[in-house]
Amino acid sequence: MAVILSIDTTGTACSTALSAEGLTLRHYEEFEGRNHASALSGQIKGCLDFLREKELDLQAIAVSMGPGSYTGLRIGLSEAKGLAYALDVPLIGVSTLKLMATTVMFSGIDIDDDAIFVPMVDARRMEVYTCAYDMSLSELMTPGALVLDADSYADLIGTGRQVLFFGNGSEKFRPLVTAPNARFVPDIEPLAVNMLALADLAYSRREFIDLAYSTPSYLKEFQATTPKNKL
Repeated sequence: MAVILSIDTTGTACSTALSAEGLTLRHYEEFEGRNHASALSGQIKGCLDFLREKELDLQAIAVSMGPGSYTGLRIGLSEAKGLAYALDVPLIGVSTLKLMATTVMFSGIDIDDDAIFVPMVDARRMEVYTCAYDMSLSELMTPGALVLDADSYADLIGTGRQVLFFGNGSEKFRPLVTAPNARFVPDIEPLAVNMLALADLAYSRREFIDLAYSTPSYLKEFQATTPKNKL
């Protein structure tokens, strides 16, 4: 397997990880709300220093493509593109929603074989960025923005299968659902250290993204707000 540097800046955490041969060699996470740009630079330096110390060659860079924080997405992808260009290595784009789903799959909790995985990234008010996958990561619901109400995910819940809701947007939905097959998995957020399986799979399939034209997966257009005047 390839030596891959993974980057995630889509949420509140800024994280990087080095992996090879199915193992994590080094990883960093910053949860203190520092500026992602400055935190990411230091983390990448630490990873590259480790590679030089161990005389290892980097063979690819993987980056979370979103959805998530608009600013975080731009920072992460820009840094990944620049580094991939400078080091002449391919770039792998990883869906943040798939990253969250695989985090749950490998979390060690009891999961039914036919479970449905529903990642939920917080957006404004009662809105989330979401989709649904089965155990093979086939889409059961197309990724998109969704305004939550009591009927959200009714088709999925109505199957009677175990439906796992997770991510920082899932708590907004918890009071709206009482179905016994709906389960909420706490403390799931995208981290680079959990990107290993998806990055390795993409590398083995040569599924690389364009350094010049690839863009983050925002799932909806950015809407700027005008600050209120303070008297």
